[in-house]
Amino acid sequence: MVQLSGNIFIVTAPSGAGKTTLVAALLAAERAVQHSVSYTTRAPREGEVEGRHYHFVTREDFEARIERGEFLEYAEVYGNYYGTSATWIRERLAEGRDILLEIDWQGAQQVHKLFPDAVSIFILPPSLEELESRLRGRGTDSDEVIARRLAMARSEIDHAETFDYILINDDLGTATLDLISVVRAERLRPARQLARHGDVLMQLHTPG
Repeated sequence: MVQLSGNIFIVTAPSGAGKTTLVAALLAAERAVQHSVSYTTRAPREGEVEGRHYHFVTREDFEARIERGEFLEYAEVYGNYYGTSATWIRERLAEGRDILLEIDWQGAQQVHKLFPDAVSIFILPPSLEELESRLRGRGTDSDEVIARRLAMARSEIDHAETFDYILINDDLGTATLDLISVVRAERLRPARQLARHGDVLMQLHTPG
């Protein structure tokens, strides 16, 4: 029988595309999917909780973890490090858990090299104008920061076609259903079904 192994779902999006809201909706609908909590060197934002949104560490701590090889992937964005724990990921996969990573396109490439079967999903805004409107609607960033985020968004969007799925977050309800549908469909692939329900499939096969 095939060894039980979970799925890795990678969700990537430019800032302001609605990734956080969509991921929260997915996790609420699919309780079996476990969210990987990244490590970061940036300061917590208002309302963020240690161990739930991120593991907040110092730059020195993060760089020491890099030296020890603790990260499955990591990147520096806007002067701050972000990284995914390799140990946590491998433990969850060994248990047959489905896990979700919220990482950038560079991190997605790093993960794909180690786990070619990982499922990658890129979330796009309906337009750059709408993306700018959402960023300004937050009321937390200066014009300079917004301009920098928009420039980075254009660079990130150039890599969207390298992902397995592209979702356009024009309508939140539709985009949420699309994201949930991707997760559910990937679980139904023959190899995954054999891993999870091999005993049932064996019983249904024609004898001999």
